[in-house]
Amino acid sequence: MSAQAVVATHGHCFDGMASAVLFTHLVRAVDPASANATWKYKGQTYDAGKNGVDPTIFSGASTTAILDFRYTATDALTWYFDHHASAFPTPLERAHFEKLAAREHGFYDAKGTSCCKLVADVARDHFHVDVSAFDELVKWADMIDAAAFPSPELAVSRTAPEMKLLAVVERYGDDALLGDLVARLLQRPLHEVATSADVAARYPAIDTLHRDSVDRIRAREKKMGDVVFVDLLDAPTEAVTKFVTYADFPSVPYSVIASRSKTHCKISVGYNPWSGVARKHDINVLCEKRGGGGHAVVGAIALPLDMDKARAVALEIVGELNN
Repeated sequence: MSAQAVVATHGHCFDGMASAVLFTHLVRAVDPASANATWKYKGQTYDAGKNGVDPTIFSGASTTAILDFRYTATDALTWYFDHHASAFPTPLERAHFEKLAAREHGFYDAKGTSCCKLVADVARDHFHVDVSAFDELVKWADMIDAAAFPSPELAVSRTAPEMKLLAVVERYGDDALLGDLVARLLQRPLHEVATSADVAARYPAIDTLHRDSVDRIRAREKKMGDVVFVDLLDAPTEAVTKFVTYADFPSVPYSVIASRSKTHCKISVGYNPWSGVARKHDINVLCEKRGGGGHAVVGAIALPLDMDKARAVALEIVGELNN
Protein backbone atom coordinates (compact mmCIF):
# COMPACT_ATOMS: atom_id res chain seq x y z
CA MET A 1 0.00 0.00 0.00
CA SER A 2 1.38 3.41 -0.96
CA ALA A 3 1.88 6.12 1.62
CA GLN A 4 -0.94 8.59 2.08
CA ALA A 5 -0.87 12.36 2.49
CA VAL A 6 -3.98 14.23 3.66
CA VAL A 7 -4.15 18.01 3.41
CA ALA A 8 -6.98 19.86 5.15
CA THR A 9 -7.13 23.33 3.64
CA HIS A 10 -9.61 26.18 3.64
CA GLY A 11 -12.29 25.01 1.24
CA HIS A 12 -14.03 26.98 -1.52
CA CYS A 13 -11.17 29.46 -1.18
CA PHE A 14 -8.54 30.51 -3.72
CA ASP A 15 -5.88 30.98 -1.04
CA GLY A 16 -6.69 27.59 0.48
CA MET A 17 -6.31 25.94 -2.93
CA ALA A 18 -3.11 27.82 -3.74
CA SER A 19 -1.66 26.98 -0.31
CA ALA A 20 -2.25 23.28 -1.01
CA VAL A 21 -0.32 23.62 -4.28
CA LEU A 22 2.70 25.28 -2.65
CA PHE A 23 2.62 22.91 0.32
CA THR A 24 2.57 19.82 -1.91
CA HIS A 25 5.50 21.21 -3.90
CA LEU A 26 7.41 21.91 -0.66
CA VAL A 27 6.90 18.46 0.85
CA ARG A 28 7.76 16.67 -2.38
CA ALA A 29 11.00 18.68 -2.51
CA VAL A 30 12.09 17.99 1.06
CA ASP A 31 10.79 14.41 1.12
CA PRO A 32 11.14 12.89 -2.37
CA ALA A 33 9.47 9.67 -1.22
CA SER A 34 6.23 11.63 -0.78
CA ALA A 35 6.03 12.06 -4.56
CA ASN A 36 4.79 8.47 -4.70
CA ALA A 37 2.21 9.02 -1.97
CA THR A 38 -1.52 9.19 -2.59
CA TRP A 39 -2.43 12.83 -1.97
CA LYS A 40 -5.90 13.77 -0.78
CA TYR A 41 -7.21 17.29 -0.26
CA LYS A 42 -10.07 18.02 2.12
CA GLY A 43 -11.74 21.44 2.00
CA GLN A 44 -12.69 22.88 5.39
CA THR A 45 -15.46 25.40 6.04
CA TYR A 46 -16.25 27.62 9.02
CA ASP A 47 -19.71 26.31 9.82
CA ALA A 48 -21.65 27.40 12.89
CA GLY A 49 -20.06 25.93 16.01
CA LYS A 50 -17.09 24.41 14.16
CA ASN A 51 -13.70 25.22 15.68
CA GLY A 52 -11.31 23.03 13.74
CA VAL A 53 -10.71 19.93 11.66
CA ASP A 54 -12.11 16.47 12.36
CA PRO A 55 -8.92 14.50 13.22
CA THR A 56 -10.36 11.27 11.80
CA ILE A 57 -9.72 12.51 8.24
CA PHE A 58 -5.99 11.99 8.92
CA SER A 59 -6.40 8.30 9.79
CA GLY A 60 -3.74 6.17 8.13
CA ALA A 61 -1.83 9.09 6.61
CA SER A 62 1.89 9.57 7.18
CA THR A 63 1.89 13.19 5.98
CA THR A 64 -0.88 15.45 7.23
CA ALA A 65 -1.43 19.19 7.17
CA ILE A 66 -3.84 21.95 8.08
CA LEU A 67 -3.50 25.00 5.85
CA ASP A 68 -5.20 28.37 6.04
CA PHE A 69 -7.59 27.13 8.72
CA ARG A 70 -8.09 27.04 12.49
CA TYR A 71 -5.68 24.83 14.40
CA THR A 72 -6.71 21.42 15.75
CA ALA A 73 -4.67 19.87 18.55
CA THR A 74 -4.15 16.33 17.32
CA ASP A 75 -0.99 14.24 17.34
CA ALA A 76 -1.95 13.03 13.86
CA LEU A 77 -0.96 16.46 12.51
CA THR A 78 2.52 16.73 10.98
CA TRP A 79 2.42 20.21 9.30
CA TYR A 80 0.62 23.50 9.88
CA PHE A 81 0.56 26.82 8.04
CA ASP A 82 -1.79 29.71 8.75
CA HIS A 83 -2.05 33.49 8.92
CA HIS A 84 -5.43 34.08 10.58
CA ALA A 85 -5.38 36.09 13.79
CA SER A 86 -7.99 33.67 15.13
CA ALA A 87 -5.98 30.51 14.36
CA PHE A 88 -5.86 29.21 17.95
CA PRO A 89 -9.24 28.96 19.75
CA THR A 90 -7.64 28.35 23.18
CA PRO A 91 -4.15 28.24 24.76
CA LEU A 92 -4.29 24.44 24.36
CA GLU A 93 -4.11 24.71 20.57
CA ARG A 94 -1.35 27.30 20.76
CA ALA A 95 0.75 25.10 23.08
CA HIS A 96 0.26 22.09 20.81
CA PHE A 97 1.30 24.18 17.80
CA GLU A 98 4.50 25.30 19.53
CA LYS A 99 5.65 21.68 19.69
CA LEU A 100 5.07 21.36 15.95
CA ALA A 101 6.89 24.64 15.35
CA ALA A 102 9.85 23.36 17.38
CA ARG A 103 10.14 20.51 14.89
CA GLU A 104 10.15 23.09 12.06
CA HIS A 105 6.85 21.81 10.73
CA GLY A 106 4.58 24.53 12.12
CA PHE A 107 4.55 28.06 10.69
CA TYR A 108 2.25 30.89 11.67
CA ASP A 109 2.26 34.60 10.88
CA ALA A 110 -0.77 36.67 11.90
CA LYS A 111 0.60 39.57 9.86
CA GLY A 112 0.87 37.47 6.72
CA THR A 113 -1.26 38.64 3.82
CA SER A 114 -2.02 35.13 2.58
CA CYS A 115 -1.31 31.56 3.60
CA CYS A 116 -0.04 30.75 0.11
CA LYS A 117 2.62 33.45 0.38
CA LEU A 118 3.57 32.17 3.83
CA VAL A 119 4.11 28.65 2.48
CA ALA A 120 6.07 30.02 -0.48
CA ASP A 121 8.26 32.19 1.74
CA VAL A 122 8.98 29.34 4.15
CA ALA A 123 9.71 26.94 1.29
CA ARG A 124 12.17 29.37 -0.29
CA ASP A 125 13.80 30.98 2.74
CA HIS A 126 13.72 28.16 5.31
CA PHE A 127 13.92 25.00 3.22
CA HIS A 128 15.70 26.50 0.16
CA VAL A 129 13.10 25.11 -2.25
CA ASP A 130 12.70 26.81 -5.62
CA VAL A 131 9.12 28.13 -5.89
CA SER A 132 9.64 30.49 -8.83
CA ALA A 133 7.37 28.41 -11.07
CA PHE A 134 4.48 29.49 -8.84
CA ASP A 135 5.15 33.23 -8.75
CA GLU A 136 1.90 34.12 -10.55
CA LEU A 137 -0.17 31.81 -8.34
CA VAL A 138 1.36 33.34 -5.21
CA LYS A 139 0.82 36.87 -6.53
CA TRP A 140 -2.85 36.29 -7.26
CA ALA A 141 -3.53 34.39 -4.02
CA ASP A 142 -1.91 37.19 -2.05
CA MET A 143 -3.81 39.92 -3.89
CA ILE A 144 -7.13 38.11 -3.49
CA ASP A 145 -6.75 37.19 0.17
CA ALA A 146 -5.37 40.59 1.18
CA ALA A 147 -8.01 42.40 -0.92
CA ALA A 148 -5.07 44.23 -2.48
CA PHE A 149 -6.76 44.87 -5.82
CA PRO A 150 -5.91 48.08 -7.66
CA SER A 151 -9.57 49.04 -7.25
CA PRO A 152 -12.77 47.48 -5.85
CA GLU A 153 -14.24 47.59 -9.36
CA LEU A 154 -11.72 44.95 -10.49
CA ALA A 155 -12.99 42.57 -7.83
CA VAL A 156 -16.63 43.27 -8.70
CA SER A 157 -16.25 42.97 -12.48
CA ARG A 158 -14.31 39.67 -12.49
CA THR A 159 -13.04 40.23 -16.03
CA ALA A 160 -9.60 38.65 -15.46
CA PRO A 161 -9.46 34.85 -16.04
CA GLU A 162 -7.87 34.41 -12.62
CA MET A 163 -10.91 36.09 -11.04
CA LYS A 164 -13.17 33.71 -12.94
CA LEU A 165 -11.18 30.78 -11.56
CA LEU A 166 -11.62 32.31 -8.09
CA ALA A 167 -15.38 32.35 -8.65
CA VAL A 168 -15.37 28.71 -9.80
CA VAL A 169 -13.37 27.64 -6.74
CA GLU A 170 -15.67 29.51 -4.37
CA ARG A 171 -18.81 28.07 -5.97
CA TYR A 172 -17.85 24.56 -7.06
CA GLY A 173 -14.68 23.83 -5.08
CA ASP A 174 -15.61 20.52 -3.46
CA ASP A 175 -12.90 17.99 -2.62
CA ALA A 176 -12.97 16.48 -6.11
CA LEU A 177 -12.48 19.80 -7.90
CA LEU A 178 -9.97 20.94 -5.28
CA GLY A 179 -7.81 17.86 -5.86
CA ASP A 180 -8.09 18.22 -9.62
CA LEU A 181 -7.09 21.90 -9.60
CA VAL A 182 -4.17 21.31 -7.22
CA ALA A 183 -2.83 18.55 -9.48
CA ARG A 184 -3.12 20.77 -12.56
CA LEU A 185 -1.57 23.83 -10.92
CA LEU A 186 1.41 21.74 -9.83
CA GLN A 187 2.09 21.07 -13.52
CA ARG A 188 0.70 24.05 -15.43
CA PRO A 189 0.82 27.86 -15.15
CA LEU A 190 -2.04 29.61 -13.38
CA HIS A 191 -3.21 31.50 -16.47
CA GLU A 192 -3.39 28.28 -18.49
CA VAL A 193 -5.56 26.61 -15.87
CA ALA A 194 -7.69 29.75 -15.45
CA THR A 195 -8.42 29.86 -19.19
CA SER A 196 -9.08 26.12 -19.57
CA ALA A 197 -12.31 24.98 -21.19
CA ASP A 198 -13.85 23.44 -18.07
CA VAL A 199 -13.36 26.61 -16.03
CA ALA A 200 -14.83 28.69 -18.85
CA ALA A 201 -17.81 26.34 -19.07
CA ARG A 202 -18.59 26.63 -15.36
CA TYR A 203 -18.34 30.41 -15.18
CA PRO A 204 -21.48 31.75 -17.00
CA ALA A 205 -23.90 30.32 -14.42
CA ILE A 206 -21.77 31.79 -11.64
CA ASP A 207 -21.67 35.14 -13.39
CA THR A 208 -25.47 35.24 -13.46
CA LEU A 209 -25.60 34.55 -9.72
CA HIS A 210 -22.89 37.15 -9.12
CA ARG A 211 -24.74 39.84 -11.06
CA ASP A 212 -27.94 39.02 -9.19
CA SER A 213 -26.05 39.26 -5.89
CA VAL A 214 -24.53 42.61 -6.86
CA ASP A 215 -28.00 43.92 -7.73
CA ARG A 216 -29.42 42.67 -4.41
CA ILE A 217 -26.58 44.27 -2.45
CA ARG A 218 -27.03 47.59 -4.25
CA ALA A 219 -30.76 47.53 -3.58
CA ARG A 220 -30.21 46.99 0.17
CA GLU A 221 -26.92 48.71 1.08
CA LYS A 222 -27.35 51.47 3.62
CA LYS A 223 -24.82 53.88 5.06
CA MET A 224 -24.89 53.90 8.85
CA GLY A 225 -22.13 56.23 10.01
CA ASP A 226 -18.77 54.60 9.32
CA VAL A 227 -20.43 51.39 8.10
CA VAL A 228 -22.28 50.27 5.01
CA PHE A 229 -24.82 47.72 6.25
CA VAL A 230 -26.47 45.20 3.92
CA ASP A 231 -29.30 42.92 5.03
CA LEU A 232 -29.68 39.95 2.66
CA LEU A 233 -31.45 37.69 5.12
CA ASP A 234 -34.78 37.70 3.30
CA ALA A 235 -33.68 34.90 0.94
CA PRO A 236 -30.75 32.48 0.53
CA THR A 237 -27.76 34.09 -1.14
CA GLU A 238 -25.24 32.10 -3.16
CA ALA A 239 -22.50 34.71 -3.33
CA VAL A 240 -21.65 37.86 -1.38
CA THR A 241 -18.93 40.39 -2.13
CA LYS A 242 -18.02 43.31 0.13
CA PHE A 243 -16.32 45.02 -2.80
CA VAL A 244 -19.68 46.28 -4.05
CA THR A 245 -20.07 48.44 -0.95
CA TYR A 246 -16.45 49.59 -1.25
CA ALA A 247 -17.04 50.68 -4.84
CA ASP A 248 -20.39 52.37 -4.11
CA PHE A 249 -19.28 54.09 -0.86
CA PRO A 250 -15.55 54.67 -1.42
CA SER A 251 -15.10 56.94 1.62
CA VAL A 252 -16.86 54.66 4.15
CA PRO A 253 -14.33 52.50 6.05
CA TYR A 254 -16.37 49.44 7.05
CA SER A 255 -18.86 46.99 5.58
CA VAL A 256 -21.17 44.57 7.39
CA ILE A 257 -23.25 42.13 5.35
CA ALA A 258 -25.77 39.74 6.89
CA SER A 259 -26.73 36.86 4.61
CA ARG A 260 -27.90 33.27 4.76
CA SER A 261 -27.58 30.02 2.89
CA LYS A 262 -30.02 27.12 3.17
CA THR A 263 -28.25 25.85 6.30
CA HIS A 264 -26.86 28.80 8.25
CA CYS A 265 -26.55 32.57 8.55
CA LYS A 266 -23.33 34.46 7.92
CA ILE A 267 -22.09 37.89 8.86
CA SER A 268 -19.24 39.25 6.75
CA VAL A 269 -17.27 42.20 8.08
CA GLY A 270 -14.60 44.12 6.20
CA TYR A 271 -12.43 47.23 6.20
CA ASN A 272 -12.40 49.27 2.99
CA PRO A 273 -8.70 49.87 2.17
CA TRP A 274 -9.62 52.51 -0.43
CA SER A 275 -11.54 54.68 2.05
CA GLY A 276 -8.60 56.79 3.17
CA VAL A 277 -9.90 56.43 6.75
CA ALA A 278 -7.60 54.88 9.35
CA ARG A 279 -8.82 51.54 10.69
CA LYS A 280 -9.73 51.78 14.40
CA HIS A 281 -10.92 48.21 14.98
CA ASP A 282 -9.45 44.73 14.67
CA ILE A 283 -12.24 42.94 12.86
CA ASN A 284 -11.06 39.49 13.91
CA VAL A 285 -11.57 40.50 17.55
CA LEU A 286 -15.15 41.62 16.88
CA CYS A 287 -15.83 38.31 15.12
CA GLU A 288 -14.05 36.11 17.67
CA LYS A 289 -16.26 37.49 20.46
CA ARG A 290 -19.21 36.08 18.54
CA GLY A 291 -17.77 32.70 17.58
CA GLY A 292 -16.16 33.73 14.29
CA GLY A 293 -12.71 34.85 13.27
CA GLY A 294 -10.53 36.21 10.53
CA HIS A 295 -7.97 38.98 10.18
CA ALA A 296 -7.62 42.54 11.42
CA VAL A 297 -9.14 43.81 8.16
CA VAL A 298 -11.70 41.12 7.34
CA GLY A 299 -13.66 38.47 9.19
CA ALA A 300 -16.84 36.46 9.31
CA ILE A 301 -19.21 34.69 11.68
CA ALA A 302 -21.30 31.60 10.93
CA LEU A 303 -24.51 31.38 12.94
CA PRO A 304 -27.46 28.98 13.14
CA LEU A 305 -30.34 29.63 10.77
CA ASP A 306 -32.03 32.30 12.89
CA MET A 307 -32.47 35.45 10.82
CA ASP A 308 -33.60 37.68 13.70
CA LYS A 309 -30.58 36.67 15.79
CA ALA A 310 -28.19 37.15 12.86
CA ARG A 311 -29.62 40.59 12.11
CA ALA A 312 -29.28 41.60 15.76
CA VAL A 313 -25.65 40.44 15.87
CA ALA A 314 -24.86 42.28 12.63
CA LEU A 315 -26.37 45.52 13.91
CA GLU A 316 -24.48 45.09 17.18
CA ILE A 317 -21.24 44.97 15.18
CA VAL A 318 -22.31 48.04 13.20
CA GLY A 319 -22.70 49.83 16.53
CA GLU A 320 -19.24 48.78 17.72
CA LEU A 321 -17.61 49.87 14.49
CA ASN A 322 -19.17 53.30 14.92
CA ASN A 323 -17.64 53.76 18.37
